[in-house]
Amino acid sequence: MKTALVIGLLLAGLGASSAMAAPPTSEQKAEFHATCMGIAQDEPLCSCKAEATDKLIDSDFMTVVIASMGGKTLDPKYAVRYNDYVAHSNQICKPNY
Repeated sequence: MKTALVIGLLLAGLGASSAMAAPPTSEQKAEFHATCMGIAQDEPLCSCKAEATDKLIDSDFMTVVIASMGGKTLDPKYAVRYNDYVAHSNQICKPNY
């Protein structure tokens, strides 16, 4: 229940709406998980963050997130949205962080 409430509040904060594009694909989530594991080597964290992407970002922005995690320089136009995503996914997956 607490997690559902947190996710609902986070979605409101990210401006989620019915106009949001398609959620990340299973292939994107697998790529995200593999990239995360290469960085953090933390299975529970990477699994949680991969699952949280469904509620926090769309498939288009998932491409940006994965590229950034892989070392690509983040386009400044995505900086605020990316930082919001990181903060909100940390709130879900690392609540005492």
